[in-house]
Amino acid sequence: MFFKGLSLTTAINSAILMVITPILVLIFSAILLKEKISNQKIAGIFLGLVGALSLILKDGFSYSSDGILGDFFIFINAISYAIYLALVKPLMFKYHPFTIMKYCFALVLPFILPLGYAEFREIDWANMPQHAYWAIFYVVIFVTFLAYLLNTLALSKVNPSLVSVYIYSQPLLAALVAVIIGEEQINLSQIASAIFIFSGVYLVSINSGKT
Repeated sequence: MFFKGLSLTTAINSAILMVITPILVLIFSAILLKEKISNQKIAGIFLGLVGALSLILKDGFSYSSDGILGDFFIFINAISYAIYLALVKPLMFKYHPFTIMKYCFALVLPFILPLGYAEFREIDWANMPQHAYWAIFYVVIFVTFLAYLLNTLALSKVNPSLVSVYIYSQPLLAALVAVIIGEEQINLSQIASAIFIFSGVYLVSINSGKT
């Protein structure tokens, strides 16, 4: 859903829609795990949301016919990921993180193969540029496997709300990388956004524990 949605909509729209994930996690954690929704957590998630959106919205939000469908796919992905974080928490008390990851990826394969086989056959491996291979390697190893593994390990220590709120740091890290490689310069808006994001993460992390 995420990659198909990203192919139809813009990266900006995708980033905006994905930052609602912590809000969804808070809702599903309350429903499925009976996690207490405190005013402190609500305030923290709101502060992080403000900080993340202020970084993303500087490039605008756009709509098109394909874009609306893509946005819908991204939204479904955000809901699915929020439910995943809530459901996988209890499993951490029974199974090793690698066991959970093994079955997550193995069980999804029969669903993905019929959907992706046709597009997979169209890949021109011989003429694919070398940087594309490195990009695929990065997405599979770091963005997919390692990210999910670290999230699963984190869920053995803290609640899903804290894990999800770190999503707000992604646009901030993207801005920092842009500064490091010389594409952007640090400004007061980015500093203010960073303060909002870190304040939000701090509020959600206080007394998180293993609840």
